[in-house]
Formats: sequence, C-alpha cells, structure tokens
Amino acid sequence: LTVAVLQGGAFGGAADLTLACDFRVGGPASELRVPAVQLGLHYYRGGLERFVHTLGLPAARRVLLAVDRLDAAQMRELQLLDRMAEDTASVPALADALCAHLATLAPLAVQGMKKHLRRIARGTLDVAELAADTARAGASADLQEGARAWAEKRAPRFEGR
Repeated sequence: LTVAVLQGGAFGGAADLTLACDFRVGGPASELRVPAVQLGLHYYRGGLERFVHTLGLPAARRVLLAVDRLDAAQMRELQLLDRMAEDTASVPALADALCAHLATLAPLAVQGMKKHLRRIARGTLDVAELAADTARAGASADLQEGARAWAEKRAPRFEGR
C-alpha cells in the first residue's frame, strides 16, 4: 500500500502521483493544482483516467481544464484526503500512525483486495481471478495466524504466506 503525505502543495505531476497512492494524509496547508493546459500540455491517458476515477468527472474537469486549485477543505470534501491533521506539524505523525497500522495487516489479503477493488472500480473484475485470490488467502498461514491471534486476544504476526 502507498501513502501520500501532503504538507503543502501537490502540483502537476506531484498531483498525479498523489492520486496514484492508496491513501492520502494532509493538513490545512494541503493543496492540489494541475496547470498543464496553461503550459499547452495535453495530459496522458493514465493520468486522465486516474483523475476521473479518483475525483469524478466534474472535479477532474475543474482541476485539469479550468486549472482550479483545490485547498485542503475541498480535497477533504472530494474524499481526496483520507486523513486530515489539525495542523501542518501533525501531518507526519498522522501519516506514521496510518503506515504503522497498515503494516500490521495480512499482506496476501491486502494485495488481493487492493487489486480487485481497483478492477471493480474500473469495471474490469475477473471473477475467476478474484475467486483464486480469495481461496489463496483462505488457505494461507496468515489466516490461521489471524484466527489464533483473535482467539488469544493478541496482535497477529503475519508473514505473507
């Protein structure tokens, strides 16, 4: 999983990179802007698709065609920021806490679910591959460890197998 940490502005390619991440953490100084059309640059297909899938068509038009700057409140409203710190100085700690939590999760389940969530969002789900990944995680040592840890009321120690 990837986490973008925004303590200020994400402009141009950095905005695209921000949208490519699984999670985004920011603070009140966070902002996003893509001035490509002001430079005469036509954005590439993958970037256009990412903006539409992540923000929706109306917001993608605002950012890419009208060159609107999204401030932290607008980013939060568009669900572009998954976590919002109260002040800029708190952003790294909030991002560290999210990363520490994500690192405790079962890798096989996370990898499979991430892949299939993206495919569902794009309308390209392969049902057979989903079933295979579900079965793989269901037969994993990680699932057994997760069940033991739950029963023993302790944190699981996943190994990705």
